Amino acid sequence: MNNPAHIGSQLCGVEQPLLLIAGPCTLEEYVLPQIADTLCGIAERLRVNVVFKGSFDKANRSSIESYRGPGIENGLRMLDDVRCKYNIPVTTDIHEPSQADAVGQVCDLIQIPAFLARQTDLLVAAAKTKRAVNVKKGQFMSPNDMGNVVQKLSEAGCENVLLCERGTFFGYGRLVNDMTSLVRMRTFGVPIVFDATHSVQEPGGLGKTTGGNREMIAPLARAAMAVGIDALFLETHPQPERSPSDGPNMVPLDKLEQLIESLLRIRNVL
Repeated sequence: MNNPAHIGSQLCGVEQPLLLIAGPCTLEEYVLPQIADTLCGIAERLRVNVVFKGSFDKANRSSIESYRGPGIENGLRMLDDVRCKYNIPVTTDIHEPSQADAVGQVCDLIQIPAFLARQTDLLVAAAKTKRAVNVKKGQFMSPNDMGNVVQKLSEAGCENVLLCERGTFFGYGRLVNDMTSLVRMRTFGVPIVFDATHSVQEPGGLGKTTGGNREMIAPLARAAMAVGIDALFLETHPQPERSPSDGPNMVPLDKLEQLIESLLRIRNVL
């Protein structure tokens, strides 16, 4: 298992710059250039590595009436356009093993959603693409459980694995963060990611949609940075209130660089 992990031409892990995995929740073509321009500017000015993130399908929306995304064909076309135009790695999530091969042909990093972190067939399919794989810890899983996830991926041939903390269920409609999970998952010898925006979700909090509290993003991100992480995951949008998914827990795009700069000051002290 590699640490640092290889994600396209970039490295994430031991003695490497912070990796910022960021982008919109659902891929929307009209916002992609603005977000990608901003991320590239942040990478240049703050000397962080960047991976552009966007979902082609939100298969776990609260309501069947909710918009899910542009679909795999259009979504991968959008991501490939970003990858080629801006020369940065891209990532998206898969929900079925049959999606892995097509996604692996475009994306440098494949994301496994938290709800699906235990799905062996999905992990094996992702591993077979030979791309790096970022697995979000299930909201129902302990950090120790993620050791089995790493083993599944390793035995299926994946050498570049990232593990991501995104909060744990605390009763109904609320998530909490146990920062010791960042320390525990690091013992598996892989880079550790903190998902600051999904950590402030309130699942089903708005009835047919998920709520959230973006005011808590910065405090949680600061705590994670102080504990020690290799990568930070954030969803961002020029107008979060207009995002078709996860708007309440997104970072406004014009606030993103200021947030990253403040977090790097903590990381640089460590």
